[in-house]
Amino acid sequence: MSKDVLIGLDSGTSVVKAVAFDLDGAPVEHAARPNTTIPVDGAGMEQEFDRSWDDAALVLRELAAKLEARGLRVAGIAVTGQGDGTWLIDRDGDPVGRAMLWHDGRSGPIVAELHRSGTAKAVQRFTGTMLNMSNQSGQLLWLKRHRPEALARAATAFHCKDWLYFRMTGERATDVSEGTFTFGDYRTRDYAPEVLELFGLQDEARLLPPMVDGARQNAALTPQAATATGLPAGTPVVLAPVDLLCGAVGSGLYDPEGRAGFTVLGSTGAHMRLVFGADRVTLGEEVGYTMPFIVPGSYVSMVSNMAATLNIDWLCGVVEEVAAVAGATLPKRSDLIRLLDAKAAAAKPGRLLYHPFIAEAGERGPFVDSAARASVIGLSGTAGAGDLLRAIYESLGFASRDCYEAVGGTPAEIRLAGGAARSATVRGILAAATNAPVRLVKREEVGAAGAAMVAALSLGILPDIDAACARWVTPLLAEAEAPDPALVATYDRLFPQYRASYRSLRPVWHALEDLRTRG
Repeated sequence: MSKDVLIGLDSGTSVVKAVAFDLDGAPVEHAARPNTTIPVDGAGMEQEFDRSWDDAALVLRELAAKLEARGLRVAGIAVTGQGDGTWLIDRDGDPVGRAMLWHDGRSGPIVAELHRSGTAKAVQRFTGTMLNMSNQSGQLLWLKRHRPEALARAATAFHCKDWLYFRMTGERATDVSEGTFTFGDYRTRDYAPEVLELFGLQDEARLLPPMVDGARQNAALTPQAATATGLPAGTPVVLAPVDLLCGAVGSGLYDPEGRAGFTVLGSTGAHMRLVFGADRVTLGEEVGYTMPFIVPGSYVSMVSNMAATLNIDWLCGVVEEVAAVAGATLPKRSDLIRLLDAKAAAAKPGRLLYHPFIAEAGERGPFVDSAARASVIGLSGTAGAGDLLRAIYESLGFASRDCYEAVGGTPAEIRLAGGAARSATVRGILAAATNAPVRLVKREEVGAAGAAMVAALSLGILPDIDAACARWVTPLLAEAEAPDPALVATYDRLFPQYRASYRSLRPVWHALEDLRTRG
């Protein structure tokens, strides 16, 4: 058996983790620690650059010690992380302030202006991506209006994974997928000057780092980064695609026939389809991302709703808060979720209607509205916690259906990952709400695995994506779970009400936002 391993480093919104895989894709060791986010100005969400790197380096150092104790050699490292956002550094490589994260909502009013003016639609013709408040473009415009001194000082605009790659290699770069959907042309896989002109960001073109294709190129770990991480200097480092795309790679989105889709129900929800040929890409009317896939000539169409398990976290937080006031002792969060999940499984379908717009930044899919807020309809005195959690689960299924319909319709099969995917109740609801069989991916860290697969391609360990999926993905796909016909009929009746009710609430959201702003 080979003693070589590949490391996938995944710096997510809440956790940074590093997972070592053997060359057949089996996890060998892992390490993780929480990431720290900082709420700012009500709608803002930021992160400290140095803290993010220090946490990543500590995780790698912990993992390196475990691997060394077992006599395992690191053949390569791949870096991925949370997408969108704005991470500015100066000429010396030092941070310019704190990073703006993907769920920072301060650019929302600017994004709304760009939609009203038609600029967002004009940009979409190049990027294949409809503008939302998560994108770096809107955040740069916000900085230009509110913090021009920061832009003047900055030399490079990164995303999260790009910053970590820079700290590991000294190279200023972004990957093709994220660079293209932000300021590029998905057909050419390169930057498009026309996009910068449409935004009025021509002067900021100097901030854009070169795009690299991690499946075909890599750089070396610097001596300074080797000291910080405990890994050998010169170890190949790969800049992998954004975490959601890595998760799709690690979960089996690639299907030569293009029949499979991929949904991840993590903090956010993401829903993807693979398309072969630029002429077959469906551009959403109001939302959607188009990302070049690691196979030439292929693209991923994605719609991402802002909050998925964040809604479950909210409910658990309310329960914990009430218990604390009463002086009661609750089980740990994971056990509490299991108890509530059992109640949700026993609850009657469709008793309540919930809208999962719990994020402070509003919603970005299948519509863009920074004022969007969660709501529950149909409450009565007999409704309990199980009914509310089931309504949240059902809203995640409806949000998935809503998002898939925005980019060409539900795929023939949905491959599923993320924290909520562990619930059999969630899987059954998702299958029924979308009327598509669901196949659970029996791997915990799909983002890290997808990044490591990209490293295996980059280093020639695996010859192509077909071989990579056959070895790393297919053995871990569970049996397909078919939708329950009776539940499909129930949700077919309920889904139009879900959609109509949130559309009717949009004026109320904005009225409430005006009141909050004035207050």
